[in-house]
Amino acid sequence: MPTRILLDTDIGTDVDDCLALALILGSPELELAGITCVYADVDLRARMVQKLLKLRGVTGVPVAVGARKPLLGMKPIYWEGHEGKGLLEEGETLPAPINEFAPDFIIRTVMENPGQIHLLAIGPLTNVALAFAKEPRLAQNLAHLTIMGGVVRGIDRLGLPYAEHNIKCDPEAAQVVFASGAPTTLVPLDLTTRVHVRQAGLEQIQAAGTAYHQAVADQLARYPWFQVQGYTALHDPLAAAVIIDPSLVKTQLIHMDVETGGHWSAGATWMRQPRPDETPTIHLAVEVDIPRFEAFFVERAAR
Repeated sequence: MPTRILLDTDIGTDVDDCLALALILGSPELELAGITCVYADVDLRARMVQKLLKLRGVTGVPVAVGARKPLLGMKPIYWEGHEGKGLLEEGETLPAPINEFAPDFIIRTVMENPGQIHLLAIGPLTNVALAFAKEPRLAQNLAHLTIMGGVVRGIDRLGLPYAEHNIKCDPEAAQVVFASGAPTTLVPLDLTTRVHVRQAGLEQIQAAGTAYHQAVADQLARYPWFQVQGYTALHDPLAAAVIIDPSLVKTQLIHMDVETGGHWSAGATWMRQPRPDETPTIHLAVEVDIPRFEAFFVERAAR
């Protein structure tokens, strides 16, 4: 029986959201119960989702738009400016998003299907935080929550930023989510920067030959980091893959807090071993099987 997932995404700025969706659509172990879009121009993000679903021939997946700004509205919106280019055509007709605010859609879907919905959050956590704040029973009714976000930044990874993008965009939302008590797997920047897709992977996706696969490959080829380096990190696809095959990573139970103040450290994720009086719910991914995951991703994206 497939795992039913809700995907919450800021597709478009980094190509990894598109690649995560490609992995999901190529994986029969997963069934999309819906897709919600978060952060900045959520209508454009929803159109990108709808275009990829249309090219894939997938129908019946609800797409909802959510929060455009962080919870407190104090952080500037990051917008790269290439979102949707090469995928969306001027004047193209695509299905409109459902007439329901994304956090409400998340709540309704989970509460109508208690214990059955796995939420995959691969963007800023504003939609998810709003859902937890509105429905206190949401955490206990989720089957699981998997998040791409955060950074441990050990002594061997000082090249990583103080705060990871998804958390930094809305630290207050992240703190709400991590304090919710929902059973959570966190896939941090420390691991996602170790796994890559390269030119050979792009060509394998392209070789599948359909308009859908051509679109996914084209989005990858257009991504500025890929153009400069010849590869890009598979941040969000790793989080999606862990739902299918948890053995791709090793995890450790932790307690975590998010820094919501400070000039340099807002959005930093502080992690420690739980105290005896705490009941930890966050499983931090600490190791990844790099070659197995990279091969797994390309095979699924090329299906």
